Amino acid sequence: MKIRFMSGNQHKIAEVQRILGPVGVEIVPVARKIEELQTEDVERLVRDKLIKAFQAIGHPLFIEHTGLYLKGLNGLPAGLTQIFWDRLEADRFAALVAGLGETAVTAKTVLGYCDGCEIYLFEGAIDGTVPPLPAGSKEFQWDCVFVPDGSTQTFAEMGAAKDDISMRRKALDQFAAHLKTARGPR
Repeated sequence: MKIRFMSGNQHKIAEVQRILGPVGVEIVPVARKIEELQTEDVERLVRDKLIKAFQAIGHPLFIEHTGLYLKGLNGLPAGLTQIFWDRLEADRFAALVAGLGETAVTAKTVLGYCDGCEIYLFEGAIDGTVPPLPAGSKEFQWDCVFVPDGSTQTFAEMGAAKDDISMRRKALDQFAAHLKTARGPR
């Protein structure tokens, strides 16, 4: 089955392809920028972005938003993670969190799918901590400042091994199960 995924982030596209490919879902990347609603309400953000994306291309597709929820900031930046990251980047982000005295964080993906008639949301989350210093490649946004609980490595240091445990994986597994159910038995 082929399905459109609207994202301009090549790292995200590659991760989604690695996760969904083995279950028979072929990703067709759509690199179109959709202006995102700026809100900490991630479900509202995802619904708004998905509606705009569907209106732009007129075909079933999915989008996703992944954010960090810092315990020391009462759950912020949530839907505003990209703004935080663009302003602070890795070193200042890690320093900010260290200054809070609370390094606990939840990484959460909310995936939205529009089949042309209805909108479906799928969510995956994983708890972790922000290390005192970034570690690993800084190419894939905040992967270098997220250490999942039970690990000593950041997502960036794990490389593709993160696919087995990530918040995106959890949301994509739910999405794949939905697609399988929607298609019915073969």
